[in-house]
Amino acid sequence: MGRGRVQMKRIENPVHRQVTFCKRRAGLLKKAKELSVLCDAEIGVVIFSAHGKLYELATKGTMQELIERYGKYTGGPPADEPMVEPMDAKKEIEMLKQEIEILQKGLRYMFGGGCEYMSLNELLVLEIHF
Repeated sequence: MGRGRVQMKRIENPVHRQVTFCKRRAGLLKKAKELSVLCDAEIGVVIFSAHGKLYELATKGTMQELIERYGKYTGGPPADEPMVEPMDAKKEIEMLKQEIEILQKGLRYMFGGGCEYMSLNELLVLEIHF
């Protein structure tokens, strides 16, 4: 008796989604390692979780070396140059000020220095940083 097919749609339950992510991430990394060993291939895998945590695998050497090699092959910019578009300085300053304010508010909240409530967005920013 075989297993049924899993319908490819977002898992709504966050606990089930996290468990599935961990299991599938482990399976993907295992397959990449096997492919590297069996076929003598150089493989790099980069995974960002929903919470922004980085998982990476470079089967030979380092991920930085692999990215540099990829950049040379594709004619892209060198790995030490930023690949994102430069943000307008005023917008970036405003975003950083808001982030600092949220982090300071979070510190006051965690150490009992303030009685204000934090919004969901503020709590999500704190979760990413801590």
